[in-house]
Formats: sequence, C-alpha cells, structure tokens
Amino acid sequence: MENRTEKSDRLIAEYYEEHRSSIFFYIYRRINDEGDAEDLVQDAFLRLLEYRMMIRRDTLKYFLFTIVRNLLNDYLRRYYKRQEIDRYLYDMLPVSTVEPESRIVADDLRRMEIRRVSALPEQRRKVYEMNRFQGKSSEDIAEELNLSRRTVENHLFISRKEVREFIRQCI
Repeated sequence: MENRTEKSDRLIAEYYEEHRSSIFFYIYRRINDEGDAEDLVQDAFLRLLEYRMMIRRDTLKYFLFTIVRNLLNDYLRRYYKRQEIDRYLYDMLPVSTVEPESRIVADDLRRMEIRRVSALPEQRRKVYEMNRFQGKSSEDIAEELNLSRRTVENHLFISRKEVREFIRQCI
C-alpha cells in the first residue's frame, strides 16, 4: 500500500516539474493575474495529491485537467460575484465620495445639457426645466402652464430626445 502511495507521489512530482509552467500559462491566459494563477497551479497539484490512490500515468493528465478546469470555474465565479458586489456598492456610495475626474465629467455634461436646453423653443424649455430641475410631474406642469398632460409629455419626450442626441454628439 505504501509503495503505491510513494509511486503516485513520485509520478505527481515528476509531472509537476515537467508541466507546471504550461499549466501556469493555461490558467494565466484565462484570469490575467500572475499571483492568482500561481496559487491555482499549487492548489491543482495539492488537490491532485488527494487522488493519489487512483492515479496512474495514463490518467494523471485527465485528472489534472479536470481539477484545473474546476478550480478556474470556481475562481471566475467568485471573481464575477465580487465584481457584481463592488458595482452594487459603488452605485450605493454617496455622490460626495465620487472621484474628482467623475465630478468634472458630470459638470461638463450638465453644462452641455443646459446649453442645449437654452436653445429649445420657449414652451418646451419651460416644461423640460420644470420637470428636470424642479422635479415637477407632468400633471403639475400641465396644471401650472394650463396645458394638457399629453402636451406636456410630448414636450418632455421631444426635449429629452434632443438633449440626449446633442450630448451624444458632444461626447
């Protein structure tokens, strides 16, 4: 029994020496992180040691490939889950923690919006400003300007479309 274990350990050690770099590059190409790729290679060979009683020279390659594939899937699943959590937390951060570059871009976009809004026809401009900058609903604007709600919604639709197209051209 001990002889089989020693033989398997020697086989795994030889395979490690021969194929460690190719497995490393296989993993590295998929995750693009040198440190994590090195860790995954080590984990793969350590996990391979758990199966030492079942390993033969002709099955070693397939065992290792399956282990590496499963480790990569687990790694990528955790990575994308972490990205999703980071994106959620970033969206939840208050505006005051936004980086200065983002603030500058937002200010530029706001200036472009105001510039385009000032060029809108008077009635459309009033409706847009009341909705966008004063936070009034279509019903409130319609009542205040003595217009139908549908007319206000049409003004909002057209003005938003024009502002979006203008900003898109500027960017």
